[in-house]
Amino acid sequence: MASKTNGLTYADAGVDIDAGNALVERIKPAAAATRRPGVMSGLGGFGALFDLKAAGYTDPVLVAATDGVGTKLRIAIDTGHVDGVGIDLVAMCVNDLVCQGAEPLFFLDYFATGALETEAAARVVEGIADGCKRSGCALIGGETAEMPGMYDAGDFDLAGFAVGAMERGRHLPANVSVGDVVLGLASDGVHSNGFSLVRKVAELEGLTWASPAPFGYGTLGEQLLTPTRLYVTQVLAAIQAGGVHALAHITGGGLTENLPRVLGEGQGIEIDLSAWSLPPVFRWLADAAGMEQSELLKTFNSGIGMAVIVAADRVDDITKVLREAGETVYTIGRVTEGEGVSYTGTLA
Repeated sequence: MASKTNGLTYADAGVDIDAGNALVERIKPAAAATRRPGVMSGLGGFGALFDLKAAGYTDPVLVAATDGVGTKLRIAIDTGHVDGVGIDLVAMCVNDLVCQGAEPLFFLDYFATGALETEAAARVVEGIADGCKRSGCALIGGETAEMPGMYDAGDFDLAGFAVGAMERGRHLPANVSVGDVVLGLASDGVHSNGFSLVRKVAELEGLTWASPAPFGYGTLGEQLLTPTRLYVTQVLAAIQAGGVHALAHITGGGLTENLPRVLGEGQGIEIDLSAWSLPPVFRWLADAAGMEQSELLKTFNSGIGMAVIVAADRVDDITKVLREAGETVYTIGRVTEGEGVSYTGTLA
């Protein structure tokens, strides 16, 4: 190979290997804090090992979920408040995974950017570790991709991958029956869906992320960046108590599209919209956008982040378990004959 005094390096092309190594060293303590039974390796290998037997399983079925944060990232990047989007990433994966009845075991992340900014990336991954710790799963690996020319300065994207397990025969949904009761667990705001519309509404209203929030204290950006609520440990306790037949994570598609995913043939759900109060952020969005109630219910969570379908004779016990775990619980409906979701009352 010919020798050139002005030879290019990878850094000249925009990829800083030293910054990547510095990021790994920075996040190792955060990842280590998520360690749980079953973890067999730390960060830095070509793959991550996990021992299901050491985690306490005898005849396990694995469950996997993957997701991202969507255009909520645009607000985080524009404001510099990137700490919470790591929690969003974890929540969007593990809240889906637990709907199958599985316990989240481990998580891997993918962070892609044009030029790695170690401090910002570390804050994101430390948020991911926080979300993992609060969900009882280990952050055992990930990938940082530095791709010059693919992203504008300061931009990045995230993807997450969660794997969980359950003992064979304990999957959800199971035994959903006409007459079952639907419990709604309160959301912490918009969570991580519908942000393309949220951003459009803010633009049409002439608001910046630094503007006072029209529906609460602080700035609009701060309010909208409230992380997605993590429901994992709470609903696992409810499942353990017995009587939970199904769980539905209310994400894109809202109640209208997500509830039917857990129903059997010939089953529908009737929801009483007067059973809870519409949080102010959704009232603002609906009024500013001129949204019909039906559009709101199939775009946003509208204040209900997780639906728990339970046997009618277990409602009181399950409600108690969930409230003791810190959840705000509403009795919002029941399983009926028919198809799809029907609504009574109006969002107050």
